[in-house]
Amino acid sequence: MRDALVVANAPWRWREEFVTLLRRSALVLAADGGANHLARVGVRPAAVVGDLDSIRPGVRRWVGEERIVARPDQESTDLHKTLAYAFDERGVRRVTVVAATGGRLDHAIENLALLGRWAGRGEVELLDEEHRIVAVSDAFTAAAAAGATVSLMPLGRCERVWTQGLRWALDGEPLDLAGRTSVSNVADGGPVEVRVEGGVVLVFLPGLSRGC
Repeated sequence: MRDALVVANAPWRWREEFVTLLRRSALVLAADGGANHLARVGVRPAAVVGDLDSIRPGVRRWVGEERIVARPDQESTDLHKTLAYAFDERGVRRVTVVAATGGRLDHAIENLALLGRWAGRGEVELLDEEHRIVAVSDAFTAAAAAGATVSLMPLGRCERVWTQGLRWALDGEPLDLAGRTSVSNVADGGPVEVRVEGGVVLVFLPGLSRGC
């Protein structure tokens, strides 16, 4: 059981803190064209998973066919296929995903929704320059500096949500994507705690470049 870093295929630039994260990762996987991002920094993934319509031919040769995991079906995205591979075939317990939130808005929304689908099945977080994003279906605790922006966005409706460590606390109140959310809340410097019943909430915390 170990952690994995998954590189998706949205537009991406390798800032220093992300290169450090990459080189410290015990297992690096690419969701199809995410291998193109890895080739730029010379890190060969343990596997490239997906329908393989985005990986460049030269990058595919560099990776090697023995590391290609073809998943040609069109019923799920390459990122979903890569998460399933990580948890089901590699025995991973926790996945950090990068290069998943830039580029096409429909792809970014789908990748955020994927967090909700995996909530309760495996521990997944999305990381970019601005945010660390996790899906909470039960309870979650994280550190955040005093004054840091923390947002809660429900995936659909959540029947009851409680928070501690935020300026505007929730006390068993409902959140609804088409109604009330909790955008731009503020951390008070203690642990940020979120508890959810009857739904899934995306929690947006500061990203690597913001000191997460």
